[in-house]
Amino acid sequence: MPDIDSEETNQQNVNNINAINNEHQPNDTSNENEPNQFTNDDNEDPHLDSPPKSINHGDDVSSNEGDEHSQSTPEFNNKRIILQRYTVYNSLTTMYIVGSNAKETLFRILEISKDTVNEDELMILEDKSYFYTRKDMVELLNGLDESIEGGVHKIAQGYGLLGFIRFTKDYYLSIITKCSQVAILGGHLIYHIDETKLIPLEINYKRPAKYSDEERLLSIFKYLDLGKTFYFSYAYDVTNSLQTNFMRHKQAATEYNLNQPASNINENFKTFDHNERFVWNNVLLKPVLENQDIATYEWFQPIIHGFIDQAKISVYGKCFYITIIARRSHHFAGARFLKRGVNDKGNVANEIETEQIVSDMLLSSFHDPKYGFYNSPRYSSFVQHRGSIPLYWTQDLNRLPKPPIEINLSDPFYQSSAIHFNNLFERYGSPVIILNLIKQKEKQPRESKLNQHFVNCIKYLNQFLPAENKLRYYSFDMSKNSKKNLDVITPLQSIAAESIKTIGFFHNGHDLESTKLQTGIIRTNCIDCLDRTNAAQFITCKEALTYQLRSLDLIPQDKTLEYDSDLINILTEIFHDHGDTIAVQYGGSNLVNTMDSYRRINQWSSHTRDILNSVKRIYSNSFMDSIRQEAINLFLGNYIYSPDKPKLWELQNDFYLHNDMSIDNIRKKVSYIQWFNKKYLSDQRFKYIESPNPSPNIYWDESWKLEPFPDYNDNWFNECYVPRKFTSFADVLQFKMNSNARYFPTNLSLESFDYSPFEPRLPKNGDESANKEALNGESNLRYLDKCAAGELTDTSRKRIENSEEVQRYDMRNNKHYLHMTHPNKIKKFLANKIERFAYNNDSLRGDINDNSSTCADSQDSREEDSTYGYYTFSDHYHNELTKPTIREEDYLLYKAQPSFQPKISYDYDEEKVNTDAFSFYPTSNDSDIYNFYCNLVSNSNQTGENFDNGVNISQLQYHDAQDLRIYSQYLGIDDEKLISLNTEDNYFR
Repeated sequence: MPDIDSEETNQQNVNNINAINNEHQPNDTSNENEPNQFTNDDNEDPHLDSPPKSINHGDDVSSNEGDEHSQSTPEFNNKRIILQRYTVYNSLTTMYIVGSNAKETLFRILEISKDTVNEDELMILEDKSYFYTRKDMVELLNGLDESIEGGVHKIAQGYGLLGFIRFTKDYYLSIITKCSQVAILGGHLIYHIDETKLIPLEINYKRPAKYSDEERLLSIFKYLDLGKTFYFSYAYDVTNSLQTNFMRHKQAATEYNLNQPASNINENFKTFDHNERFVWNNVLLKPVLENQDIATYEWFQPIIHGFIDQAKISVYGKCFYITIIARRSHHFAGARFLKRGVNDKGNVANEIETEQIVSDMLLSSFHDPKYGFYNSPRYSSFVQHRGSIPLYWTQDLNRLPKPPIEINLSDPFYQSSAIHFNNLFERYGSPVIILNLIKQKEKQPRESKLNQHFVNCIKYLNQFLPAENKLRYYSFDMSKNSKKNLDVITPLQSIAAESIKTIGFFHNGHDLESTKLQTGIIRTNCIDCLDRTNAAQFITCKEALTYQLRSLDLIPQDKTLEYDSDLINILTEIFHDHGDTIAVQYGGSNLVNTMDSYRRINQWSSHTRDILNSVKRIYSNSFMDSIRQEAINLFLGNYIYSPDKPKLWELQNDFYLHNDMSIDNIRKKVSYIQWFNKKYLSDQRFKYIESPNPSPNIYWDESWKLEPFPDYNDNWFNECYVPRKFTSFADVLQFKMNSNARYFPTNLSLESFDYSPFEPRLPKNGDESANKEALNGESNLRYLDKCAAGELTDTSRKRIENSEEVQRYDMRNNKHYLHMTHPNKIKKFLANKIERFAYNNDSLRGDINDNSSTCADSQDSREEDSTYGYYTFSDHYHNELTKPTIREEDYLLYKAQPSFQPKISYDYDEEKVNTDAFSFYPTSNDSDIYNFYCNLVSNSNQTGENFDNGVNISQLQYHDAQDLRIYSQYLGIDDEKLISLNTEDNYFR
């Protein structure tokens, strides 16, 4: 047997592979389905038995089988198959990774082992001269199994490779074992990582000793859950914006077709590199990137951390997609109170790039059949930025819940701030618009102290910039306006509209000349860059969406998008999830203030949710942030283990992990005046060579169609529409994604329903109180109340019969109002429709007293209003519901409901009702709840006592807290006085 520990083993393995390949002949017809431990029963296309394709470096290899097309320009012929399935094998000294395309018809193999000279480095080899069919790969692995001592063993299967990491001694491979589709752009799918696995490189791996450094670091690394909010794509670059991806390909194809370089000097559009700032597994890819002979990103997937969601909007059958992509920077990343402000390299905490993409789905791909390569005019995007205030400031974690803000490092020339804004100029162009949302005036200066420093920073930096490129600063005290019940939405809308007109948005054209580009960025911040920032960014994206839809000719030019329309409701939901995800990543809890809070919708439930999220955020900041920060520092390579340095868990803080205070060259001086790069401010960065093709109006020559450059292979069709694969509709992303179709009625007889996603669902009658009644179910509650008290007045009946909310509820559930008078129906009805609405005592008693004359005819014992309120709820309620009388108008209304099946017989002469089909008698538990509340109301009215002290829900042993709260709303009792909120009991139950 060969010496597997020798340096020649790796070369021997390669020779074995080559020898096995040479044995295959074109007329080889052996059976590939022969039983073998390496045969995968789930693989497709077992009929393929072609020999391995021998290719030179740079030969054209398409994922489409049988494609033997050869290009006339060999320097461009370097197409490769896209790997989407991975199988890991291990031997005593070497790990083999077999990659295949999605159909598992073409294969490649990668060999990984430790360098025998320097064990700190990896030796990674790939034979690029071959790609294999399944039969060839099975025979190759069988040959390796026979030639290598100990054989090779299958370890794991996965859908992606993240890279290698080393703690103290051994290397580990991180592999994606589960993923799910979340979005599709241009026919390219984007995936969310659901589960990962860490595989030791050595087959004889032993678990680290307990309490060892290896075991401690391994447990810290696993604390960062890679199965939450990490995303990747096989063929679409999720690390760059849509504008960057489009312009790179359009510019390269135009230069190739015209045989002349572009005139712009924008470095972002000249390369096809991933944006390193948003590649979170960059350190794991470092051992692979150091091997120049390996195509790293063909084997390993760059991942981003943030948020991605997509929704489908139907406009009378025509569909367009809205996609929100949030990319979190891995520079200066960490937990809320441990990462504030800026570091010495100009990177700010909680830095996120949010992109809104609107795509008209008349065509799936980025290419247009008429105009050619990446010239589909059906894609538009808008990008905005959020990040902490770029100053050196911190907050003491030991002084929660509101630690004071401290400016702990003096920077009189704002060098780090200048680096930050210069980087924004480089990435997005000019102008940079700053929207500052922190408090401006406080009794005890906290945020306002930081606000003044930020204003001074902007003033200092602006004095050196040209007039047309100055930082444009807007300040709006969002918290103050919200607390004073002032309008928050309109001022932010005005700022957003003016900013979008200035910087524009991206809309792809049929060539470079007709493409609209976004030049500049809106940078939004508050203290945490979470709650207020997310609301402001939603308003900005709503305004940008209007411009995008107009540009795509999906709405008229004078059309504006209104709140409460299907489209804006879906966008609100997406941004709510977007804000929650960003808040959990940085602050440890969901958003505290949502758009419902700022729009003053459902304030009672919103206020309760905000309190719970505040408590949860404080708990997470106090006990969980430290270990989260350690895991982030280890994963991102901010901390590298060394026996001579302090351990990660021994550091007092991580300031020196994120800031480099050493001076390498004392002669190198940074200009305090010329802090910006002039070429980043140039307009020429976004101007391109003029296309020789005229604007397409009447005449269009087919020769003007833009062709792709030869080394590009966009196999989007096979990725989006996988051939010969059985798929059900329930598993197709385009079918199951969120859509405005869920707002459509199930009753097809509604001819008056407006299917437009741009029109608000609330009636435009100008009666704001009527709209609130419809939303909160007030009319339904009043109807139930008057059914229990007696007959309805004509005015009340007309209002209820005309209530759109009542009609919509009944048509959806096919139930009559009288069905809701069953106690269980009442509880469900209240919980579903009006759990967020509470009457005050005066309004409810006033409604009851309006019908006192009707009820007095049948019961003479009612003397006082307070006693009457008690009697109406118990005795009268029981008597009226067990022996009800129904008038002809009510019976006809009941009969007119959809899917009517008579369950009660009505006699017009005797006016009697057969109630055998009903079960009106309340249960003992319901009676206890009624009596409990009735006694409280009666005692309160008789004694005149107030409920200032409150009754704690947890003290009531025999009653459910939710039932008590529902019935307090039903009676109109002020539950904030009657019931004290036990946060811990209700939240953690």
